[in-house]
Amino acid sequence: MIRTGKLPHLRQDFLASLVVFLVAVPLCVGVAVASGVPAELGLITGIVGGLVTGLMPGSSLQVSGPAAGLTVIVFEAVSEFGVGTLGVIVLGAGLLQLAMGFSGIGRWFRAISVSVVEGMLCGIGLVIIAGQLYAAAGLKAPDTGLGKITGLPGAAAEAIGSTEALASLAVGAGTVAVIVLWKKLPKRVRYVPGALAAVVLATAASLGLGLPVATVEVEGLLGALRPPGSEAFAELANPAVWGTIVAFALIASAESLFSAAAVDRLHDGPRTQYDKEMVAQGAGNTVCGLLGALPMTAVIVRSSANVEAGARTKASRVLHGVWLLLFATALPFALALIPLPALAGVLVHAGWKLIPFRQVAGLWREQRGEAAILVITAAAIVVVNMFEGVLIGLALAVAKTAWEASHVKLEVLDKGAGPVRAHLTGNATFLRLPKILDTLESLPQDRPVELDLSGLHHLDHACRTALENWAARHSASGTEPVRLTTAAAIR
Repeated sequence: MIRTGKLPHLRQDFLASLVVFLVAVPLCVGVAVASGVPAELGLITGIVGGLVTGLMPGSSLQVSGPAAGLTVIVFEAVSEFGVGTLGVIVLGAGLLQLAMGFSGIGRWFRAISVSVVEGMLCGIGLVIIAGQLYAAAGLKAPDTGLGKITGLPGAAAEAIGSTEALASLAVGAGTVAVIVLWKKLPKRVRYVPGALAAVVLATAASLGLGLPVATVEVEGLLGALRPPGSEAFAELANPAVWGTIVAFALIASAESLFSAAAVDRLHDGPRTQYDKEMVAQGAGNTVCGLLGALPMTAVIVRSSANVEAGARTKASRVLHGVWLLLFATALPFALALIPLPALAGVLVHAGWKLIPFRQVAGLWREQRGEAAILVITAAAIVVVNMFEGVLIGLALAVAKTAWEASHVKLEVLDKGAGPVRAHLTGNATFLRLPKILDTLESLPQDRPVELDLSGLHHLDHACRTALENWAARHSASGTEPVRLTTAAAIR
């Protein structure tokens, strides 16, 4: 019996930690394999997420570890720089997160356009699904996101002609089917997470039927550790490595802090302290980098499972790290039994859940500009890559905001005799300048003009200069000079 005298919520946290552990095992292993690194590195990141980040203040109930959302960019980094350099990249990202957290930048991540974040997750989800369909068939996937998608018809044709590929696909498809159908079973059965049940059943079926499918390669926990050496640190002379470090830090931070905001809506406990959570994530990634493991983020799947299982304090996420450590040290042989197509199925399902179908439909009905940003961001990630795709999305969001903020209205009152009166209201910026000038230049040249700017909330330098130049030209060619009326606040 668990005593709860000094820790009144220990029983709830203990039970919740077991649920999170069972959810985390297939995801940690699957993300590592999909990232092109040993399976144990995913478990190491999950352990650090529990024992290091889990102990720190920030968000008390969200759980950190390797995330499907970083799979694409980690795979690209490993392909370009090698597994040995991964530790340096993750270490750099962790230190950058620490600097941002201590400098108070963490809270500003909440200002990132939700459409960009949703577009990022959508693009990641599409690339994950496409890439893991190849893995489910035991085939090698193309290197680029666009190549993965356009190559699917050819891969399907190749798989149809191969008995091994069809058997592998059957295991992957069965895994997805179990995960989807598991939610319809009685609640007492669903105490076992669907992803874990699917992997166990797929493993049993593969062994029982003797299916010709590939399984996870095991090196052992200590054998998988890859602390960065001098050669890896020498890669810092490569500017591309620094770009990847920044990408890791920004994307991991955005995903973690948006996850924190989502988790806060699931419970009534203490709210997230965003700068402290950024520091916690940075500390975790710093340790992961020193161990040569995968980068971590807060993961909404594990976090929501933690809340739904009744967790009350951070003890649940720390204990889940303890269970991961015990599993990795005591039962490493169990990993070698897991079929790779089963892990591919887990990630196909995870990628599908990243695609925000409802959000896209809602935005299209209410704010088509935001929907366009989401879709373009996702498409850019698929066509180009993760980092540039996110930058394109951010640039579009800023441009859209600037355009909307520069709303200005020009009313012209012409009674046929006397001066023509023009009234500008709103925010006059260079973005609206062509339209303003087109209207003003169409005014009669032989009539006096009174231009009233007193209704403007903002008049930027470009607009002020352009209006003064127009007034000078019109005065020079007309019968009377243009009269400008300007509010004191914008003089």
